[in-house]
Amino acid sequence: MEQDTKPIYTWDAKPSRRNLTAADIRSCKGVRKLTQTTANTVEEAAAAADSGIDMLICGAANVDLVRQGAPHHFLTAALTIPDYPTDEDILRGALAALKNGADSVMTARRLAVVEMLANEDIPVMGHLGLVPRKSTWRGGLRAVGRTADEALALMQDFRDLENAGAFSVEAEVIPADVMAAISPRTGLITVSLGSGPGGDVMYLFQNDICGENPLPRHSRAFGNLAALADQMASERRAALAAFRDASLDGSFPGPAENARIPAEELEAFLAALDR
Repeated sequence: MEQDTKPIYTWDAKPSRRNLTAADIRSCKGVRKLTQTTANTVEEAAAAADSGIDMLICGAANVDLVRQGAPHHFLTAALTIPDYPTDEDILRGALAALKNGADSVMTARRLAVVEMLANEDIPVMGHLGLVPRKSTWRGGLRAVGRTADEALALMQDFRDLENAGAFSVEAEVIPADVMAAISPRTGLITVSLGSGPGGDVMYLFQNDICGENPLPRHSRAFGNLAALADQMASERRAALAAFRDASLDGSFPGPAENARIPAEELEAFLAALDR
């Protein structure tokens, strides 16, 4: 791994290594496509790293776990809106995530919050297009930018986010042609989630990629862990039922599972009990 990484200091002033830095990611714009997925456990992080995924994103509370599984991958910590309600909470949460090993933070909050974080030289990922938590303003879950006026307004959102100092943006469920037109017209690293191939980074949730749950329209399952989970659940119940039955009919435990005492020792023991 070390020959594929470069030395850095973490935000906690500890030496480490990374597969990509913020500067590297910026230099890839228009040159090299990158990939990103979610990871919130040690296993998810290790699986993504072992599979060659370039970048990871996790909940801010899970940075420690992800770093155990992927110690050298560029990692963004998402500051979920309800968990960091005030500006002070956001700044403290961002710095805590960075201290624990994150390389950037993601927020869907207002531009002033992005600017506050960027003013501390923190690489900030914004969120534009469909922001599910704010979908009531869009009339529900739908693509954003399907009319010329809405697409132009979206382009302005990208400009405003870039002017606020953001480093990248999760661009969610934007028509592919609109995303392809916007991405080269912004300095932001565009992370396409359901927004077509025109983004700088292709992004899907790991549980969607692995087929663990029903898919949104913009996603694709490349595995079928749901079937394995169903099989495991069935096997678990079958095993438990078989254990119960064997315990009651006397077939468990059998000779192979029982500890033994030499015959002469058993005879002595039983004789002593009768005295």
